[in-house]
Amino acid sequence: MLETSARLLRLLSLLQAHREWSGAELADRLDVTPRTVRRDIDRLRELGYPVHSAPGTAGGYRLGAGAELPPLLLDDDEAVAVAVGLRTAAAGGVDGIEEASVRALAKLEQVLPHRLRRRVGALTAFTVPILDAGPRVDPHTLTELAHACRDSQRLRFDYTSHDGTASRRTVEPLRLVCARRHWYLVAWDVDRDDWRTYRADRITPTPPHGPRFDPRTPPAEDLAAYVSQGISTRAYATRATVLLHASLEQAAARISPAAGVLEAVDEQHCLLRTGAHSLDLMVLHIVLTGFDFEVREPPELLGRVREVRDRLDRALVPPPAASPPPGGADRTPGTRSGSSAGS
Repeated sequence: MLETSARLLRLLSLLQAHREWSGAELADRLDVTPRTVRRDIDRLRELGYPVHSAPGTAGGYRLGAGAELPPLLLDDDEAVAVAVGLRTAAAGGVDGIEEASVRALAKLEQVLPHRLRRRVGALTAFTVPILDAGPRVDPHTLTELAHACRDSQRLRFDYTSHDGTASRRTVEPLRLVCARRHWYLVAWDVDRDDWRTYRADRITPTPPHGPRFDPRTPPAEDLAAYVSQGISTRAYATRATVLLHASLEQAAARISPAAGVLEAVDEQHCLLRTGAHSLDLMVLHIVLTGFDFEVREPPELLGRVREVRDRLDRALVPPPAASPPPGGADRTPGTRSGSSAGS
């Protein structure tokens, strides 16, 4: 009986971890026969777990969504990962989620074994989060955007750009991307006939939404890199490409994806594509990478680098020595040169 209960828990854990399993796969994982798997599936159903099955060679078993949340079966590393994730969520990012994260964390810690509570406690006691004071996205808005992406449903919303300009947008949403503690929506803008990236905290949905659409080919295979390039380069009027005298790995260790896009040239060099609000800020940004570099474009940036170089050269020239006062530097106030006080 104890062996059967342990096997049922293992079976439930497998169903929770995978979208769909074939009977043969489950039998192999549990080291039992397919007939035993079918009996165990029936027992889980009797306990109230909605296990769906499809007949045939292409069929399989999957755990459906039920009226009640089944107990989650987590291994040690998964439990610690969830606890750390909840603590991170409690520190910010999505408006109003902190309290719910704390409640969920309290429930999780009640059932964690002592050895795992010690691991989570150590992470809590000896780490200091940097709280983000920037704008946060409304969780209902984030959920609404995610549902529209999932259902391939057109979105209508009011949008406020970085300079405060308000506009009405109609888009075909593709994905949500989280970067630098901000959420971004990648979508096809119907009116502008092009791909756009929107800050989720600047979006105010204006239902009703719809109709449904056939998803387009994404603007890039790596949407995280696409968004990173958008917020580090395309978002700025001043853009530049420079050749860094450093390998891609060396440059990536100092330059975050949000500060520019890196591309390997060879083992000793890589390209940096970045943007800034002005040429002066661009020069400062590139110099502070700490690498030797060559400006590829724009030509105006090379001229500004020369101006900064000349300014620094002038700052390094020592000031001229002070000239001695007329008549010598050793004159004593109140006396005349060539005479004594008693003459």
